[in-house]
Amino acid sequence: MTSATLAPASSGTTVQKVTGLRVLRSEWAKFWSLRSSWITLSVGVVLLIAFGAIASATYSPDAVTNQGPGPNSGVSDAVSLALTGVTFASLAVGVLGVLLSAGEYSTGMIRSTLAAVPRRLPVVWAKSAVIGPIALILTTIAALAAFQLGTLGLDGEKIALSLSDDGVLRSLTGAGVYLALVAVFGVALGMLLRSSAGAIAALVGILLILPGLASLLPDSLYDNINPYFPSNAGSAVYALQQSSDSLSPGAGLAVFAGWVALTLAGAAFRLVRTDA
Repeated sequence: MTSATLAPASSGTTVQKVTGLRVLRSEWAKFWSLRSSWITLSVGVVLLIAFGAIASATYSPDAVTNQGPGPNSGVSDAVSLALTGVTFASLAVGVLGVLLSAGEYSTGMIRSTLAAVPRRLPVVWAKSAVIGPIALILTTIAALAAFQLGTLGLDGEKIALSLSDDGVLRSLTGAGVYLALVAVFGVALGMLLRSSAGAIAALVGILLILPGLASLLPDSLYDNINPYFPSNAGSAVYALQQSSDSLSPGAGLAVFAGWVALTLAGAAFRLVRTDA
């Protein structure tokens, strides 16, 4: 009886080690290959520029004293007018972050992603590292554009400012930093909840509804915790003038970044401990 020696067949495929840089390149490619990325990001940029320019163009000193909603209610400087669209832009970039992460759970692509990256955690960091800088650069440019367009409508007004005025550039850059963190916040919510609809609802509730609901609390308690809500802490990052009951820009950035880090930690924990 004879025996045959079997040798493994060569597939001709080069297996490369999974590194953080390769995971980052993979997430970068996925981000730009999705049509929703282009659309949502463009919507955020357009909203930021358009609302700021319109608010500045329609500004009237007489309307500032009127109470109620509107771009002129309570506004006292050109930066606040230019950044009128930050709230709407934050929803757009937040939804973009959710779609980048939770979208893979909807399509089932997350199983392929985790099969390629068995250690899992680099997926969370890479998605955040891709969307954060992109949102930072584009929204900062949009904030600067909104301000520059707004100066045309505010020419001759008392509230008119220029980029060289104290705090202006810091506020406009702060808006970009805030929106970049919101995008990462969306990624974290999407990975944590694994549902696009659920994560978007949570995003809207946390950024827009939570501060309103908190006003139902007793005044003493509300005054103490109100500055620390994510959206209120985030607005302190880009506010040119600080009110007495708000955080400083540095403190606001630390608090909002803490909320984002906490959510990212929760998302990372669930990704590692539970099946996709």
